[in-house]
Parts: sequence; structure tokens; C-alpha cells
Amino acid sequence: MSVRTIAVVSAGLSQPSSTRLLADQLAAATRDALAGYGEQVTLHPVELREYAHDIVNHLLTGFPSEPLRQVLEQVTGADGLIAVTPIFNASYSGLFKSFFDLVDAEALGGRPVLVAATGGTARHSLALEHAIRPMFTYLRAVVLPTAVFAAPEDWSGGTAQGALRTRIERAAAELAGQVHRSAPSAGPADPFALTTDFAQLLRPDHP
Repeated sequence: MSVRTIAVVSAGLSQPSSTRLLADQLAAATRDALAGYGEQVTLHPVELREYAHDIVNHLLTGFPSEPLRQVLEQVTGADGLIAVTPIFNASYSGLFKSFFDLVDAEALGGRPVLVAATGGTARHSLALEHAIRPMFTYLRAVVLPTAVFAAPEDWSGGTAQGALRTRIERAAAELAGQVHRSAPSAGPADPFALTTDFAQLLRPDHP
């Protein structure tokens, strides 16, 4: 039985956060769907509010703190990604965008990504298609067909209701299927790894 890793990034600002709640329910549904394929799953939840200062410092200095470096490696080294943001002014939150601005443009290439969002009104759901999906497409990720949006009326006592529950299960099944069909991730690339061995470097005809 193989072990797959799913990074679960949520950009909620409050505690408790409906954004984190949606991320957790998507993660649990994905884990259950992968179990149906006979695979074990390790979930890596990342709550961006805990790294807000580190993210800003990295943007300003070009160097991540050790905790942020580890988070970036978890996200870029996972077999699949669940990314959930609150919607402000018809787009993703600044914290969400700032974090993914730190991800190398090639690091998510071919990686399956489930995108989701929360907002105060269902009208914000369009942001999934005009803002969030294009961002991950630019990063060359494989963005799943089903995106999940949750408005306040979709919850009851912290539990997804009706159509939201259906969307969560459908999106999780899509992510699980894509991860199952993909080769296990090789993990994050080592920026200091040699692409040419020393023997080749010492050859007189090496450019």
C-alpha cells in the first residue's frame, strides 16, 4: 500500500475560520476517497495566517524563514494540493496570493490541485473561475474540473449541507482519482543539486 501526501493550504484570517473548516472537510473526503483505492494518505494542513509575517519577510528579503521553507517544501513536494481562500473584493485574499507568489513557477507543474473558496455571498463564487483557476493554470498545475465554493447558508453547525456536501465529495473524488493515477511525487527539487556530474565537468570538451 503506497502512502500519498496531500498539502491542504487555507488562507482564512479568523479563528474559527470557515475557510479552514472547508479545507478540513475537503481533506477528509479526499483521504476517504484515496482509501478506496487502497492508498494511505498523509495530510499536511497549512494555515497561512500562522506564517503571515514570514511570508511578508520572504517577499522583502528573498529568503524564507526555516518554518516557511519547510511549508513550501511540503506544498511543492506533495502528491496533490487542496487550496482554499476567502474571497475579498471578488478575488483571492492577499495572503493567499502572496504565499503562492513565493512558489517557484515550475514547482507545481503537472500537480493536481483542488481549488475552493468561501465568501459572504454566493455571488463571490465566480472568483474561482476568473481569478483562482487561472493562477494555478499559469503555474502549470492540473486544476480539477470541480471547484468548491461555500457561502454561510451552506453550513449548519459546522457541517456542510446539501449541495455543498455533494460538491465536496465530487471534488474529493476527482482529486483522489488524479493522485491515484499519477506517479508518486519525487518531492521538492533541491536547488543545490548538481545537474551534471564532476566527471562531465572535467571533460576537456565540456562547454
